Amino acid sequence: MNTLQPPMDTLRTEMGVVLSSTLARLTIAAILGGIIGLERLLHRKPAGLRTNMFICFGAAMFTLLSKELAGTPSDSARIAAQIIPGIGFIGAGSILHSRGSVTGLTTAATLFVVASVGMAVGGGLYLTAVFATVLILLALAVLGRMERRLELRTVLHTYEVTGRNVEAMLREVNRILEDARLSMQNVRLASAEGQSRLVFSVDGDREEQDAFSMRLHESNAFGSVQTLGATEHE
Repeated sequence: MNTLQPPMDTLRTEMGVVLSSTLARLTIAAILGGIIGLERLLHRKPAGLRTNMFICFGAAMFTLLSKELAGTPSDSARIAAQIIPGIGFIGAGSILHSRGSVTGLTTAATLFVVASVGMAVGGGLYLTAVFATVLILLALAVLGRMERRLELRTVLHTYEVTGRNVEAMLREVNRILEDARLSMQNVRLASAEGQSRLVFSVDGDREEQDAFSMRLHESNAFGSVQTLGATEHE
């Protein structure tokens, strides 16, 4: 029994070190992913707190498993490399296309870099992961605010116009759009009790939207004009 005690103590110590290191890395990955996810959640983006936390945690977990399960260093790198196409698949699902208008690119890119943060933590590159997290937060907050202030982002506005003559409304809307060099999207038309209702969306920057809205309100072809909502492209 005495001869077995030293090896058992050594094994117990090594297992404790490995276990504590693994748990620490997974915890740090969850925290860093959660911080980025919280910023996304506060701005009401599709991929929020849990999504970013899980992706960062999962990337760190797969990186750790690749080291433990792979037989050779080349196998380890090959297993970890599969994280990238997996995250690309998830990111592609967050991108929406509608007649030339694309939304969700920033969300997809954020998921991609969050996975890289998780891989860095899983590989023990704590300083790199923390620096990347800070840089990501700065880019999302500062650059996003700058884009809004300089009005560089395009906005998808949804309008509703009403009137009695459907053809006249469509002609007038198309005329205003042609003058403004804009296009109509997601057109919906409904009629009830002699009143027609036309709902459509227009993609453009804030200056173009303001000018277009003013032209709609100045036209005599519509009984009423309303702006139903706006979606800012990422």
